[in-house]
Amino acid sequence: MKTEKIILGIDPGTTIMGFGLIKVVGKKMEFIQMNELLLQKYNDPYVKLKLIFERTIELIDTYHPDEIAIEAPFFGKNVQSMLKLGRAQGVAMAAGLSRQIPITEYLPKKIKMAITGNGNASKEQVAKMLQSLLGLKTLPKNLDSTDGLAAAVCHFYNQGRVDVGKNYSGWEAFVKQNPKKVN
Repeated sequence: MKTEKIILGIDPGTTIMGFGLIKVVGKKMEFIQMNELLLQKYNDPYVKLKLIFERTIELIDTYHPDEIAIEAPFFGKNVQSMLKLGRAQGVAMAAGLSRQIPITEYLPKKIKMAITGNGNASKEQVAKMLQSLLGLKTLPKNLDSTDGLAAAVCHFYNQGRVDVGKNYSGWEAFVKQNPKKVN
């Protein structure tokens, strides 16, 4: 049994994609990196999706994560925003699935609950708790990267639990669990 693994957490977005990586050794987690992909300067939505895919592949090829945790889009009032977020999430998931990396989706409330104990916590509260948990010296200006890191930490806390969210170990698993989305 492997006692060490790397978890890549992703907060998908078409303006900013946040990501964070942790290393799990035994029952302890260590901070590796967090950053963001800035997409505001690109007007073409397809260029943004291409860049999300390429950056996710680059992260996978650089850090070799064993698992990916991704924040699931939540339903808001704006359907267009939901569609854009879903596409960004799908492209990031496709990158992981293309490298045969298991992916787990977490709702934003579940991530906040895992980190702070409050499913309605603010981005700032989540960031501060991560700073404390992982010994981060400073926090980024934009909190999208801490949201990505929070997804990875949430996944660490939920390991071994039966009801963690949707899991996909590859394309076949995705198709099997989502027959209406694929056909």
